[in-house]
Amino acid sequence: MRFQTDLIPARLIRRYKRFLADAQLEDGREITTHCANPGSMMGLAEEGVKIWLELNDDPKKKLKYGWRLVDHENGHFTGVDTSVPNRTLRAALEAREIAGLGDYDVVRPEVKYGKNSRIDFLLKGGGPDTYVEVKSVTLCREPGLAEFPDSVTKRGLKHLAELSTMVAEGHRAVMLYLVQRTDCSEMTLAGDIDPAYTQAFADARDVGVEVMCLGTKITPMGVWVGEPLGFRNTAGSLSQ
Repeated sequence: MRFQTDLIPARLIRRYKRFLADAQLEDGREITTHCANPGSMMGLAEEGVKIWLELNDDPKKKLKYGWRLVDHENGHFTGVDTSVPNRTLRAALEAREIAGLGDYDVVRPEVKYGKNSRIDFLLKGGGPDTYVEVKSVTLCREPGLAEFPDSVTKRGLKHLAELSTMVAEGHRAVMLYLVQRTDCSEMTLAGDIDPAYTQAFADARDVGVEVMCLGTKITPMGVWVGEPLGFRNTAGSLSQ
């Protein structure tokens, strides 16, 4: 997925009220940008970090900038916009580029299901209906290891329960983690941050919910689905 406009480099001043951040452009101007990320953004929102912004000309939007990337200034990037994974994955699913999810004729986003929920993608036409829930992963506290979540997620608990119900009804269900970092080769769950989510995840896997972890290719030009990553379970072993 290519960004709609060329990104603009800046330095972060502060992030506040979850969805707002102040930044300084290279010409010295200070601006306010939208931050499309409800999580804690642990390790990504420190003062002075280099970031990349997308400019928009939509008159309906109050803020003219959107924060898209953190530049670690070592050749690696992290995508902070939580809407990007679904847009990126939709293109990859429709092009049948994702191993294990490439045999479906129909890709339907945002379909109502369960108890007042919406599944990110419903795949049809390649066997049993397949429900795919997507989570953006940006936390990294150990070199090379991505973690989810970066804060307590009651919404994540609900999604795992809904996926488990779909399996019980005879469907296929996939919990797909898209790691929006280019410096990680595997991922795990942050059990110390949200132990309830870790337990719910284990329960979901026990009843047949599948797990997929995918990396990303990120540059200031765009974000694309990368190679599968290994999943390290809470006991420390690695699985795919």
